[in-house]
Parts: sequence; structure tokens; C-alpha cells
Amino acid sequence: MPMKPINIAIDGPAGAGKSTVAKGVAKKLGYIYVDTGALYRAIGVHALRKGVDTKDAEGVGALLGEIKVELKFVDGVQKVFLCGEDVSEAIRTPDASMAASNVSAIPAVRAFLLDLQRDIASKNNCLMDGRDIGTVVLPDAQIKIFMTADVEERAMRRYKELQEKGISDTFEQVLSEMKERDFQDSNRPIAPLKPAEDSIIFDSTGHTLQQSIDEISALIGEKI
Repeated sequence: MPMKPINIAIDGPAGAGKSTVAKGVAKKLGYIYVDTGALYRAIGVHALRKGVDTKDAEGVGALLGEIKVELKFVDGVQKVFLCGEDVSEAIRTPDASMAASNVSAIPAVRAFLLDLQRDIASKNNCLMDGRDIGTVVLPDAQIKIFMTADVEERAMRRYKELQEKGISDTFEQVLSEMKERDFQDSNRPIAPLKPAEDSIIFDSTGHTLQQSIDEISALIGEKI
């Protein structure tokens, strides 16, 4: 009987460094990395392009029948395809970020993406990050980590990322949007952002990227 794939869940708020750290850890372990936030961003971008309010559950739900979202792994790098188009860059804007937070509160969207996420995990050793991986998507994941950091530090990280991409939002704007997203993600009625009961809490405040990758890799190594 084939061995069950090893699944590692990393959850946490925006800007905690989940995606970057998860990519580094997955590379170290030789696992595939699944950025579930990218899936929600893709649906948010589709709704924005169609002129649909991303908080309109009925309007967004009506679009799901025409949406095809795929994750493809090219040389170990995750690419996101929306209806055949590579949107890996298009989904990384502040508008896409807030749209993702809005559509992720819609039950029909979560149900639409749940099977895709679980299917990937059932076939691969993977490290999956998001907001509700350990609590909802992969409740049986062998290892669950909840990554957090001080909100000002998270906002500064995101601000620097946006500057590098030529997006001229001020730090104050980024901080305000991050606080709004934290509140929205933690208080939505369906799958709110919270640590699973058996999560390891990892605070990355003051850590360099490499320190976080090394420490989380060591934590995982102890468990498996």
C-alpha cells in the first residue's frame, strides 16, 4: 500500500511571510508548494475584470461556472492560470489582495476551491499555505504551523515588496489595508483566520527570511 503523502499546513495573516518562507522550506524538503491565496486572488481578479463587486456573493457565485483555475508547477515554481492565461503577476496587486479577501468570505467560492486543494494534497508531499489550511482544508495535516508577526512589521514587508514592483502606495495605506484585511479575515463567519488547536505558533517578528526558513525547517524535521 503506498504511503500517505506528507502534508504540512502553514496559516497566518497577510504579510507574515508565509508564502516566501513556505516556498523556501518546500524547496529544502523537496515538496511541492501550494499557495492557496493565489487561487482566491485569481477568482478576485476574474470578478474585477468582469465588473462584479467582489463582496457580492450572488454575483461572484454566478461567475464560478465559467472560471477555470489551475496551478501548474514549472521547474518547481507554482504558476497560476485563469481560464488558460498565466496570471501569476496580475494577481499580486493591492486590488487583487483585497478582492481575494472579499471573495474568500463567500461560501460558494470556498467550496469551489476546496476539492482542488485537497486533490493536490492527496497526491503529493506538499506544503500548503493560506488562512484555513490547518482548520478546514487539511485538518489531518501531519504538521500545522501558524505564522504571525507584529502588524507594523508585516505592513513594512508588504510596503517594500510593492515598492520593488513600482507600486507607489504609502506605508500608511498599506498598514491601513493590512489592518482591514486582518479584521475581515478573522471575523468572517465562514472559516475565519485562527490557529488550529494543534498548531505550532511561530512569530517571525524580527526574523530574517533565512532565519524563518531555517527554524521552520528544523521544526518540521523534528516532527517527521
